Amino acid sequence: MSSKRLWGGRFKGSLDPRIDRLNRSFDFDRRLFFVDIGGSHAWAAALQRAGLLTKKELRAIAGGLGRIMGEFSQDTFKPLPTDEDIHTAVERRLIELVGEPGKKLHTGRSRNDQVATDLHLWLRLRCEQLRRDIAVLALTLAGAAERAGEIAIPAYTHLQRAQPVLLAHHLLAYVEMLDRDGTRFLVAARAADEMPLGCGAAVGTGFPIDRKALAKDLGFKRVARNSLDAVGSRDAALDFLHACNVLAIHLSRLGEEIILWASAEFGFVRLSDTIATGSSLLPQKRNPDGAELARGKAGRVLGNLVTLATALKGLPLAYNKDLQEDKEAVFDADDTVTGILAAMTATLEGLEFDEKRCAAALKGGHLLATEIADYLVRKGVPFRTAHEKAGTLVARAEKEGVDVAELSPAVMAEEVEEIGPDITRALSIKAALKAKRALGGTAPNRVRAEIRRRQSKPAAPTPPRKRRPKS
Repeated sequence: MSSKRLWGGRFKGSLDPRIDRLNRSFDFDRRLFFVDIGGSHAWAAALQRAGLLTKKELRAIAGGLGRIMGEFSQDTFKPLPTDEDIHTAVERRLIELVGEPGKKLHTGRSRNDQVATDLHLWLRLRCEQLRRDIAVLALTLAGAAERAGEIAIPAYTHLQRAQPVLLAHHLLAYVEMLDRDGTRFLVAARAADEMPLGCGAAVGTGFPIDRKALAKDLGFKRVARNSLDAVGSRDAALDFLHACNVLAIHLSRLGEEIILWASAEFGFVRLSDTIATGSSLLPQKRNPDGAELARGKAGRVLGNLVTLATALKGLPLAYNKDLQEDKEAVFDADDTVTGILAAMTATLEGLEFDEKRCAAALKGGHLLATEIADYLVRKGVPFRTAHEKAGTLVARAEKEGVDVAELSPAVMAEEVEEIGPDITRALSIKAALKAKRALGGTAPNRVRAEIRRRQSKPAAPTPPRKRRPKS
C-alpha cells in the first residue's frame, strides 16, 4: 500500500498533524463513495471517448472501481492516514489495484469539479428520498384526520379560543405545509441537476472531453457553463439546507401542537405506549419525546443553513477550502430531518383522540360569537355593525357569567333588536362547522372530500429513470 499523498510532488517532509486533522474530511465524506465511484466510472468513459484511455485501460479501471465499491458496501475498505477525503482514497486504492491505468483516471479532472459533481449527484438522490418520506408523513396525517372523524376542537388565534374547527381540518393544515416542503426539495434537486464535472480546478479542462455525453451518462439535465461558478458555488446545497430548514420548522410546529394536546391541560390526544416515554422518577409520566425532539432539532437544522451561508458569503471565486464546510452541514441536516420525519410519522400513527376532552374544550370561550355576527349579516345588518352588536352580547354574557351561546333568544333580543328565535339554529357547534363550506373551510363534507383526495394521491413521487454510465 502506498502512503504517498496524491498531491505531494513538490513538497518535502510531512504535513503537520494539526493541519492534517483539520484538513481531513474522509471520516464524514466517505458517505459519498457510491456517487464518487459512479462519477469516476463516467469520467473514465469520457476519457476513453476522448482518446486518452484505451478500451483495455477502461476495463481495468471499471473493474477496479467495482471492487472498491464492493469494499465500501461491505465495510471492508481500509483507509490510510494519507487519505484526506473519499476522492483521494478511491484513487489511491484504484492505483493499488490496477496500477498504471489508475494513474490516468484523474487526467483533466480536479478534486474541485469532482467534489462539486459528487455533491450534486448525492443531493439529487437525497431530495428524491426526502420527498418520498414527506409524502409518507402526509399520508399518515390524512389517515389520522380520517380517524378523527367529526371531532371538533377550538381553533386558536393568539393561543386563545376563536371558533370551532374539525380536528381533521387542523391536521390537514400540516399536509399543505408538507406539500410545499416537497416542492422545495424538488427545487433543490433541479438546482443540483447541473453537472460541474469537466470544469477542472477553476478554468476548465484542457482535454477534448464531451461534457454533454458525460452529463447524459450521469443523468444530468444540464452542463455547467462557467467553470469558475461550477467549482466555486454551492447554491444547490443552500437550496437543500433551506428546504430542510423549512421542513424542520413545520415539523417543530406539529410537534408543539402534539405536546400541547397531550398535556393534562388540553387532553385532546393520548400517546400510545409505542410512542410515549416515561420518567425515571415520576411514575405517572407519559412524555412526548418524539415531538419534543422534533421541536428541539429544528434549531440544529437552522444552524446548518447558517453555517454554510456564512462560509459562502465572503468567498472570492473560485474554489476555497472553506467549501469543505458544506458536507457536514448538509449531511447533518439530512440525517436530522430524516430522523424527525420518521419519528413524527410514528407519533401520528400512535395518537389516540379523546373525543370527550375535545368536546369539553368547546364549552366556554364564546366560540360562537362570530356566528352571531354572521347571523345578523344574513338579516341585512352591515358586518361592522353586526360585529359591534355581537360584542355587546359577549359583554352581557360575561356579566352574567355564562357563554354567549347560553344566553336565551329573549335576552339577546333585549340587546340586539334584529335577533329572533331562529338564532338558536345558528348557535351550535354543528351549525358553525357546516356553515364553513366554501373551498378550504372546515365544513365536514369539505374535509371528508379533502381526506379522500389526499388518500388517493400516491404515497411517494415516482422516481426518475436512472441512467448508468457507459463503460
